[in-house]
Amino acid sequence: MLLSIHIAAGALAIVFGAVALSAKKGGTIHRRTGLLFVYAMLVMGISASILAFRKSPGNVFAALMTAYFVGTALTAVRPVSSWTRRIHAAALSIAGGLALVATVSGVKAFNSPGPSPITIGVMSFILATVLSLAALGDLRILRNGMPAGGARLARHLWRMCFALFIAAGSFFSIRERVAKVLPEAFTSGPMRALPILLLFAAMFYWLWRVRRRSPWPVLAHHDSISPATKDSST
Repeated sequence: MLLSIHIAAGALAIVFGAVALSAKKGGTIHRRTGLLFVYAMLVMGISASILAFRKSPGNVFAALMTAYFVGTALTAVRPVSSWTRRIHAAALSIAGGLALVATVSGVKAFNSPGPSPITIGVMSFILATVLSLAALGDLRILRNGMPAGGARLARHLWRMCFALFIAAGSFFSIRERVAKVLPEAFTSGPMRALPILLLFAAMFYWLWRVRRRSPWPVLAHHDSISPATKDSST
């Protein structure tokens, strides 16, 4: 039952994330599918951590990382409240701890024989770098408050996209999983890599749009987004 819930939540997360990323930013479809994406990702992460608690600690790490990214992405476009500082302090602790775990995992992998541990080590250091950058962002918010305008929207955007990358990567990286759902033509390496490349292409495109401060409909109401970007969203 729990495994079925995990698989269903992962599939829904990919669908909702793709719709939110391609829909009109700030519109009703974007907001609603974005929230559904967050809920699906949290269910996927929690179920994965329960399933893997005894057998695969790496999946527990991925579940915590997923919850961290979707949680901080959501708070970036929500009104500031009395709980905001506590949430960001907890997020900083989680990101810092996960970055440390990823670094230790990378060092252990590079000290192990064979080519496979080297690949794992490279990925561990990449994740450690991303988590460290995310933790620095949380630290800046604790010191200076939530940024306004494009910087705030960029925070929401890249964290949502990275969470979607975790969900999509866990599915498309394993050929056997893809073969159970998609036709044989979509199981080759290039075809499985294509959705990931499209995801990052879309992310960088919207980051560029955010930095240009194009006027879009508002996503978070009654907060501190500056007037110049009041009608912006990711």
